[in-house]
Amino acid sequence: MEQPVTSAPHDSHEHEQDHETLELKRVRLLAALTLIGGIGLILAMPFALRAGAEFFLPVTAALVIAIALVPMLEWFERQGVPAKIAAILCVIVFLLIAVFALASIVLPAIDWVALFPSRIGRVTDALAPLLELYSSLEKFIENIVSRIATDVDSSRTVRVETPNSMLGLITASAPHAAIQLFFALLVIYFFLAGWTGMRKRTIVSRGSFEGALTTARVIQQVVAATSTYIGTITVINVGLGALTALILWGIGMDSPLMWGGIVAVLNYIPYLGPIAAALLLALGGLMTFADPWAALLPPAIFIGLHLVEANVLTPLIVGRRLTINPLLILVSLSFWAWVWGTTGALLAVPLLIIFKTIFAAAGTPDIAGFLFEDGTLTHIGEEEEKES
Repeated sequence: MEQPVTSAPHDSHEHEQDHETLELKRVRLLAALTLIGGIGLILAMPFALRAGAEFFLPVTAALVIAIALVPMLEWFERQGVPAKIAAILCVIVFLLIAVFALASIVLPAIDWVALFPSRIGRVTDALAPLLELYSSLEKFIENIVSRIATDVDSSRTVRVETPNSMLGLITASAPHAAIQLFFALLVIYFFLAGWTGMRKRTIVSRGSFEGALTTARVIQQVVAATSTYIGTITVINVGLGALTALILWGIGMDSPLMWGGIVAVLNYIPYLGPIAAALLLALGGLMTFADPWAALLPPAIFIGLHLVEANVLTPLIVGRRLTINPLLILVSLSFWAWVWGTTGALLAVPLLIIFKTIFAAAGTPDIAGFLFEDGTLTHIGEEEEKES
């Protein structure tokens, strides 16, 4: 009697294949949902940050400043100063620097704005050739438009309201700015006062020794990279502003300390900040000097100093410790400037450094792996790559 042929091994193999196929589909489905959710979060976050700028902006700025002040806090603690008193000292140091910077820039700027109406004639005379060229171009365009447009309503009038004075703007915005400043100072203080305990709790709460070690390393890298960049760039910018102010004082420029402060602050903004500083110096030169060539001397001096600083000094000092892709800097600058304006532009590079350091250790999003491989959305961090 013939025995039936058993198919158990074949059925088991098919069952394993079906299980692997279902598992792969499940992984790719979860990856797809994660990708869709991540894209939605990325698209919604800028609008949420922009709409909630009154809350998110001072908190973010305060956290960045607090991270930069951590080395000073740790130095005070190594000297035996209690954490809360060390945090107060750090806040006082930061507040003194901020008050000095604002006083050296804002108070002279009020006088310059008040002088602008009386010196507009000097600026107009110096820019007469350019204004004449612009007027001729405007007339040419108007002639072309008038020939094309046959039905133009000439009865409409445009009303131009004069802007409020600088003092009026400062007085109107002072209460709101004071509340945000006080809130930011509180965030800085409580962050620094609880920094040591918070770091210990974060490390101890990890489930494994390797996780605790990785967490400690990431925290240290974020603090080191952020504080090193902000501290180094601050020293460079202060030196650039002081040298600019000294040279401007030597050539007879009014309020050289204010211009040095403007140069130092705007130089925190990559690429666009120096351009804005040069334009403001050109306007200040036109308001100060009657000779157009002499008026071009302040921006020319700054451009020369900035070229040396940007191409020699900064790469020599910062380049050894921190390398950032210029494309990432431009994207970060445009994004945060769009979200939070000038303050966002000032925070663009520090925030980029923080995110870059975290992603370098935790793993970066891997869209190509999801699309073309096994559905994974992250790829190995730089630190793990170096270790392997």
